[in-house]
Amino acid sequence: MTQGAQNIPGRRTVLGAAVLGSAALGLSAGTAGTAQAAQAGGHGGHRPPRRRLPVPTIVGHRGASGYRPEHTLGSYQLALDLGAHVIEQDLVPTKDGHLVCRHENDITGTTDVADHPEFAGRRTTKSVDGVSLTGWFTEDFTLAELKTLRAKERIPQQRRNGTLYNGRWEIPTFEEVLRWADEEGRRRGEPVWLYVETKHPTYFRGIGLGLEERLAKLLRRYGRDRRDSPLFLQSFEPTSMQRMAKLVSTPRVVLFDAADTQPWDLKQAGDPRFVADLITPEGLKWIASFAQGIGPWLDLIIPKDKDGKLGEPTTLVRDAHAKDLILHPYTMRNENSFLPADFRVGTDPNAYGDAFGAFKVYFEQGIDGIFTDNPDTGLLAAADFNKD
Repeated sequence: MTQGAQNIPGRRTVLGAAVLGSAALGLSAGTAGTAQAAQAGGHGGHRPPRRRLPVPTIVGHRGASGYRPEHTLGSYQLALDLGAHVIEQDLVPTKDGHLVCRHENDITGTTDVADHPEFAGRRTTKSVDGVSLTGWFTEDFTLAELKTLRAKERIPQQRRNGTLYNGRWEIPTFEEVLRWADEEGRRRGEPVWLYVETKHPTYFRGIGLGLEERLAKLLRRYGRDRRDSPLFLQSFEPTSMQRMAKLVSTPRVVLFDAADTQPWDLKQAGDPRFVADLITPEGLKWIASFAQGIGPWLDLIIPKDKDGKLGEPTTLVRDAHAKDLILHPYTMRNENSFLPADFRVGTDPNAYGDAFGAFKVYFEQGIDGIFTDNPDTGLLAAADFNKD
């Protein structure tokens, strides 16, 4: 058993999935029914009482990205104000080693960098995880330079309302988010839960900007390095979570893309396994040796047929729970274009469909939580589900 995973109680108890439907669930150093109200989170000695996570847990995907430009303090604040149980950050580094919140290191589509003539010469073509990309990349900018940029809506054709907020917020550092979470936790009297992803860790380690050690240093500084800290770590690269397990005790989740894809770290190491191999009982046993949960693509739980309609559920939920792993799949969105064909309404791909119906079907599979761009919709759907 790896360092950081020793003496940890059952993973589904740890992460708030031991008793479905209870409001008294969450990171707990004991069973959900008997654990006393301990304290976690906070900074500088202040630790508000731990808020336990309900099930299904609603994770604000990149904040409330259905309404505000993603990975901005505005998006995170709205997700919190809407009631999201956990709020997600994706981390990439700057040239001078700071961790900033962007879904990708390519910031062409999420910032106004193209409007800055002083950075025109930074536009370049790179291969990131085997994919050729042309644009501007965080690792080519110092933090001071990135702070001159402003965030914008990533998919303006589908989310025209989000464009209202173009230019309003800058790119936040992860340390700024930790400070914000601490301040909000003190104000609300309960910790703000975060869900933190290491993006392209093998790529960044290869250019001398390893993520894990930098992240662990910040987690220790802000008291979120413990097994009961109000924070999840996640990555599409299993070895990144193995590395984090040696640095901190914070709970870890391995993300899964489509079954026929291969994690980049495994490919680079000559490991022949694909996602299809990792979601077998044997693969999940390996994941459980260093992580407490998985974050699968929704299609790994219920595949879609050729018409985009939901088919027969797989055994992934049952198999993961048998290994004491939680499941927080991704991503539910309200727009027709993102919903299974069964739940689309009308012909406008950008209009809202029957998101509540889709949430219900996924909740019925026994998942422990879900990522959504629309936390308010997810919370209402979870309340309906728990009421039934």
